[in-house]
Amino acid sequence: MKKPNVVVIMADQLRYDFIGTSYMPHLQALQADSCFFPNAYCASPLCVPSRGAFFTGRYPNSTGCLINPWVEADRQHGFIPDGIANLYDLLSADWDGWHAGKQHMMYQPPLETREGTRTKWNALEDTYGAFLQARGHRPPGGTRFRGIVPELTSGAVTSVGNYSLPATGCYEPGFDSFFDGYILRSALDAIENRDRSRPFFLSAMFLAPHPPFDVPEPWFSLAREFDPPDNVGVWFSGQSPLQLYNLPGFLGARYSRDDWKEIWRVYAGLVALLDHCIGELVSRLKAEGIYDETLIVFTSDHGEMLGSHRLWQKMCMYEESVRTPLIFKLPAGMEGMGGICEQPVSHIDVLPTICELLEIERPPDLPGTSLLPAMRGGTTREHRDIFIQYDGNGALGNFSRCIICKSHKLIVDLFKDEIFFELYALESDAQETTNLVVERADLAAELFSKIAEHMRMTGDHVALAPDALQQFILRLDSVHSA
Repeated sequence: MKKPNVVVIMADQLRYDFIGTSYMPHLQALQADSCFFPNAYCASPLCVPSRGAFFTGRYPNSTGCLINPWVEADRQHGFIPDGIANLYDLLSADWDGWHAGKQHMMYQPPLETREGTRTKWNALEDTYGAFLQARGHRPPGGTRFRGIVPELTSGAVTSVGNYSLPATGCYEPGFDSFFDGYILRSALDAIENRDRSRPFFLSAMFLAPHPPFDVPEPWFSLAREFDPPDNVGVWFSGQSPLQLYNLPGFLGARYSRDDWKEIWRVYAGLVALLDHCIGELVSRLKAEGIYDETLIVFTSDHGEMLGSHRLWQKMCMYEESVRTPLIFKLPAGMEGMGGICEQPVSHIDVLPTICELLEIERPPDLPGTSLLPAMRGGTTREHRDIFIQYDGNGALGNFSRCIICKSHKLIVDLFKDEIFFELYALESDAQETTNLVVERADLAAELFSKIAEHMRMTGDHVALAPDALQQFILRLDSVHSA
């Protein structure tokens, strides 16, 4: 039996609530041909550890890739050691492999420089600058799109980071010189230049809708003014004040709801630009006559707060940051599988699923579960606990742990010697406005014990005192009664 082609399309920082909107008609068309998991979650709400988990099928604690390795003192915590298998490696023997776009799946040594690598790499970080220079065009963004942020290094020393702001502007050089115009061209070239005697593997890693929000026309002017969700621009009394020490709160809390309306408008245009790229990619697969025989996997590495809870970017455990819907367009011959699978799933489940679909041997001891039974109308198991972790942005410093158990979510937020707990009922409080940790202390304790066990099993470097939740609730009670 002929092996199917494999195309992985990953967005960067796409909010789950934009899927299914009028800004993404091409993705909706793909979804109509696919199995759709609307309640999928990343393993970490940060680019590098999230992609490391997605492509290896292992939690960040297990890969050792916990942060974006931008700060020298903590760089060693941003890489996956050689010897941990990933999707590129697993397909290299039989598939003609290509990478187009962002390369944030970081190994030591880098995958793209390994002797004998069979993947053809066109990493944005390596080639885009020279492309712009040859055209005489500036890169998107610039100083007004970035701001300084305090960043804790090694959990002990404060340094200064320089990260994206939600500033908006029009990128006058146009789409062809924009990040995703370049990535799209690279992906289309891969399809054109593939080895047609072998099955084809393409990893298309788009940058949109990640900032900078310096967007080319017609997408900059595409959307009209937004009325964002009710939790945008609002700080809720039960949310962790420790977020103000982290980039999302330090930057996001300074913007009002009215400020966010224009930011949402431009973000929507960038989402539509991403959708245009998806449409062009799918159209080329159809024109080449290989769409039907291709497995297409679509997701985002994480979400975007975009002012929800007065927070910006990701790096926290609210739905807008960690929920990353997942789409599998199956190859021909797998009729009878499709529709919407509502159960919560994790990016950790993607690699086992691809291995089963392609009938290749899965790496040993993967913690995830194949989603094929769910696609056939069943369930992967009676219940799935979803675990998510965050260990800092460019350095180790801010830490969060999270469990989604049935319809509830427990968040453990840590900064230096402080800890804060949040418990939300997701079915009745989708925007996570009411912290139930005191009212449902029994449930919080049950979920806390599950988090602690997961941390133990995965060798977590963060230690939580067994009575941490009890002490937190006692402290809250004393404050409220004072």
